[in-house]
Amino acid sequence: MKDIILALVAGLIVGILFKFMKLPLPAPPVFSAVVGVFGVYFGGVIATWITKFMQ
Repeated sequence: MKDIILALVAGLIVGILFKFMKLPLPAPPVFSAVVGVFGVYFGGVIATWITKFMQ
């Protein structure tokens, strides 16, 4: 849980700094892109699970 909170705080700080420096946000602006990132992560988790199951 600590990792999640630290990641959220770091993301908030980066977002605020980028806005103040008038730079584009370094994150996908579309919800579908965020869902794609989750898909890649969970695909890796599933692949790890399958490899452990096959052994």
